[in-house]
Amino acid sequence: MAEVDTSRNFETFVRRWLKPAAFVIALAPFAWWGYRALNGQLGANPIEATTRYFGDWALRFLLIALAVTPVRLLTKWNGIARLRRMLGLFAFFYVALHVMSYVGLDLFFDLRLLVQEIVKRRYITVGMFALVILVALAATSTDAMTRRLGGRRWRRLHSLVYPAAIAGVFHYYMMVRAGFIEPLTYGLILAALFAIRMIKKA
Repeated sequence: MAEVDTSRNFETFVRRWLKPAAFVIALAPFAWWGYRALNGQLGANPIEATTRYFGDWALRFLLIALAVTPVRLLTKWNGIARLRRMLGLFAFFYVALHVMSYVGLDLFFDLRLLVQEIVKRRYITVGMFALVILVALAATSTDAMTRRLGGRRWRRLHSLVYPAAIAGVFHYYMMVRAGFIEPLTYGLILAALFAIRMIKKA
């Protein structure tokens, strides 16, 4: 009976406090961008600043979402897995903002120019590769799609998040003109998360 009560209390804690708190924290970067935009604090090139800002947060949230399973494996705290889907969708949210700010604010939704840019600029090609994967993962993130695909096929599809993350890191690395510390740091974090996952599941 005590174990049942503890389980119910934990479910209540996750539903009432942990998820809402994580949701608010995950929205904070968007709110901060909105504040800066309204107060003219995005610098001399606000379009580039906006695109890069959302790109940075997209990669950060992708790594945060990928960290959920390694943290669970290291701490045995299974409850953290309940945040994985939400964090993954927030990663996609910031990816979408990153792409839309580039396509809308920079290219003015000129699809012909977008295709030319994808072909011409390798870092955009790599970024679009990651985007295609993440669109597929976001579209199949619901319980209904999990049942429709079946657990094995769903897990196989969602294992593509690692190639998407690798592509995201390379996209960042190829884009920057100087100062490779940040993309290298993201790459090392991604490698560490993948290594923990493989070692703990071996």
